[in-house]
Amino acid sequence: MPSPSHDRPDDAPPANILAALGPGLVTGAADDDPSGIATYSQIGAQFGYGLAWTMLFSYPLMVVTQEIAARIGLVTGCGIAQNLRRHYSPYLLRAVVLLLLVANVINLGADLGAMGAALRLLLGGPELVYTIAFGVVCIVLETFVSYPRYAAILKWATLSLFAYVAVVFAAQVPWSIALKSTVLPGMTWDADHAMALVAILGTTISPYLFFWQSGQEVEEMHRRNAKPLCITPRAAGPELARVRNDTVIGMGFSNLIAIFIIFATAATLNAHGVTDIKTSSQAAEALRPIAGVFTFALFAVGIIATGMLAVPVLAGSAAYGVSEMLGWTSGLRRKPREARAFYATIAAATLGGVALNFTEIDPIKALYWSAVVNGVLAAPLMAVMMLIATNRRIMGRLTLPWPMIVIGWIATAVMAVASLAFFVLQ
Repeated sequence: MPSPSHDRPDDAPPANILAALGPGLVTGAADDDPSGIATYSQIGAQFGYGLAWTMLFSYPLMVVTQEIAARIGLVTGCGIAQNLRRHYSPYLLRAVVLLLLVANVINLGADLGAMGAALRLLLGGPELVYTIAFGVVCIVLETFVSYPRYAAILKWATLSLFAYVAVVFAAQVPWSIALKSTVLPGMTWDADHAMALVAILGTTISPYLFFWQSGQEVEEMHRRNAKPLCITPRAAGPELARVRNDTVIGMGFSNLIAIFIIFATAATLNAHGVTDIKTSSQAAEALRPIAGVFTFALFAVGIIATGMLAVPVLAGSAAYGVSEMLGWTSGLRRKPREARAFYATIAAATLGGVALNFTEIDPIKALYWSAVVNGVLAAPLMAVMMLIATNRRIMGRLTLPWPMIVIGWIATAVMAVASLAFFVLQ
C-alpha cells in the first residue's frame, strides 16, 4: 500500500468548482484529443454546420456507456479487464486488451505528432524533437506526481478546451443557422455523410475511455479508503448519483467543445472553400490566412493543451488493461517502486507512440487503422460491459436499472452498425 504522504489530501489544491467533479470530467475532456479535433475540424470544413446535430445524437449514448464503465469500477472495485479476467474467457480478455493496446499506441502517435506539429507552427523549430519532449513530459508527470495532485492537474487541464470557445467567438458564426443545424437533424444519405457519421461515433465513443473511467473510479475509491459498493450497497445512492452527475457534465462538456470546433471550422474554412482537412495542425494552419493570427494561435495552443490531457489517458488506459490482464499491481495511486510494470507499460505505450513518428507510416493511414481497431473493439466491448453490469453474481444488488439497460443496448447496436458501415463504405 502507498505511504500516507503519497495520498494525503493536502497534496491537492484548495477547494474549487472542479472539486465536485472527477473521472467523468477528465474522461469527457480527453475525448477531445488532437485526433478528435481533426475529425471535428474535417466535419465542419467539409459539411459546414450540417452535421452539428450528431453531437446531440451521440450525447446520451456516450453518457450511458461511460456511466456503465464507471459503475463497474465503483461497484466491483475492479477495472474492466480485471472483471473480464475473473468472470469470462481468457481468450476474450487477451483479444480485447491486445486491440486496445494497438489502437492506443496508434492514437498516441497521432496525438503526440499533432502536438509537435502545432508547436512547430507556433515557434518554428524541429517537430520531432517537440514530439519526443511532449512524450517524455507526459511520462514523467504521470509516473512521479502524486495521484491527488495529478488528478487535480488533469481536472485543471480540462479548462484548456475553452480555447475553442474563444475561437468560435473570434470567428463570424451565423448563429441562427448554426443553432438550427444543431437541434434539427438533417443528412444526405450518401457515402460521404455516412462515413462522417461513422467517424463521429468512433471518435466520441472510444474503448480507451471505458477503461480509463472505470480504472479512475477504482483509484478514487482507494484514495477515499472506501469499499466497493457491492460490499456496502447502502452507500450506493450518493455514490451512483455522483457518478451520474460527473458523467453527464463531463460528456456534455466534451460534446459542447466538439460543437464549437465544428462551428469554428464551418465559419472559417468551409465558408472560404477549404473542405479537406486531414489533421488538427493542418486545420490550425488553414485558419491563419482566413481567420487571422489570433484565431490560428488559439487553435494551435488548444491542440497542445488537449494533447497533454489525452496522452496520459491513452497511456493510462492501456496500462490498466495490460496490468489487470496479467495480474500486476496497478494504479496511479501507487508509487513507481510499488507498480513498476504498470508504470513501465505507460512509458512503453507513450514511447511507442513517439516512435511511430519516426517511421514511414502515414499518420493519416495510422489514424484510419486506429479507427478500424476502435470500431472493431467498441461494440463487442460494450456488449461485454452490458453483460457484466447486468450480472447479479458480479454486481450484486446494484445491476443496471432498466432505462440504462435499454439505452446501453441501443448504444451497442448503434456502434455495431457504425462499425459495419465503416467496412461496407470502403
